[in-house]
Amino acid sequence: MSSEETIAESGEYLMNTYGRYPIALARGKGCRVWDEDGKKYLDFITGIAVNNLGHCHPNIVRAVTAQCRTLMQVSNLFHLEKQAELARLLVENSFADKVFFCNSGTEANEGAIKLARKWGGDNGGRYKIVHARDSFHGRTLGALSATNKKYQAGFKPLLPGFKSVPYGKIEPIEKALSDEKVCAVLLEPIQGENGVVIPYENYLRDVRRLTKKKKVLLMLDEIQVGMGRTGKLFAYEHYGVKPDIMTLAKALGGGIPCGAFLATNQVAKHFTPGVHGTTLGGNPIAMSAGLAVIKTIMDEGLLDRAAQSGEYFLERLAGIKEAHPGLVKDVRGKGLILGVEFKSPEIAKDVVTRAVGKGLLTILTEQRVMRLLPPLIAGKKEIDEAIDIISETLDEAGNA
Repeated sequence: MSSEETIAESGEYLMNTYGRYPIALARGKGCRVWDEDGKKYLDFITGIAVNNLGHCHPNIVRAVTAQCRTLMQVSNLFHLEKQAELARLLVENSFADKVFFCNSGTEANEGAIKLARKWGGDNGGRYKIVHARDSFHGRTLGALSATNKKYQAGFKPLLPGFKSVPYGKIEPIEKALSDEKVCAVLLEPIQGENGVVIPYENYLRDVRRLTKKKKVLLMLDEIQVGMGRTGKLFAYEHYGVKPDIMTLAKALGGGIPCGAFLATNQVAKHFTPGVHGTTLGGNPIAMSAGLAVIKTIMDEGLLDRAAQSGEYFLERLAGIKEAHPGLVKDVRGKGLILGVEFKSPEIAKDVVTRAVGKGLLTILTEQRVMRLLPPLIAGKKEIDEAIDIISETLDEAGNA
């Protein structure tokens, strides 16, 4: 079908839950995608931080294809070699001792919330969770209870026992932890959906100090920033802290649905058979994809590449800000999660829309921020191409 036909059919048969670009994508390779009419785009959305290795990376394709020929799904009533292997690699490369596999980010956060409450219930009946205002942890009711209020409209009453505090400030967390019913603090190391908001350098360290003092769990949502996006395998590594629980998804499966939450033995031991479960989580296909992802990241030096490319990209974006002071308010990022904040929502929408027309895919976040999520394989060539397009759109917007 043509793009026009696919878009029309989507409008007729799909629920109207997404503000979609008027594009029907047909294939992808590396940093690029093509629509059904053959137009090529530089993809700096990457499935919203999913395709960290780019589109159709040969290592993932080989792993998934081979797995589909042998075993696709048997449930967690049986032991699976690749599930055990991926869990081992995640444990060996993180703070954690144990892993639970699921299918998505919101499921990972739901499971983490349950684990925190089970730990809290076994330690004095604690159940409350402190989380950051304007965060995004998912759309199922538990995760939604810890998410930005604008996503909660129409779905109340939500899960009780959640306390929101301003992001990036330590005093409100300290005050919230005076409540002896608090069992955990749930935070994103970087708020992606909220516009690539990066807290002050010692924020997570200060929070970790408080949680240890109050004997409260620290849960980090690394669903968007994990698996190499910041130049470290996990973002917490930048700050010299170790959480008690961490959630992953998005890039973990490299395009195949895969989520997980990880925990220390002291926390994980509170989950016993029958307490939590999933039918499809940890299936052989997802595990094969996850193994290909983590091995490729580690074996091909993509962490260093992401860090270096991110520094270069941020430097080029700073030049754009300097050249367009009337349009660009701020540029920020860590590794390959970056944001360009514009002076108004109108400017932001205009620039993002014009960029799509010129072949660059980005995300408009919080009405004012262009969120940029290049794959970890992107280099100076792709970054320079993106910078040229953004510069052209700003020139046009400034003259409009």
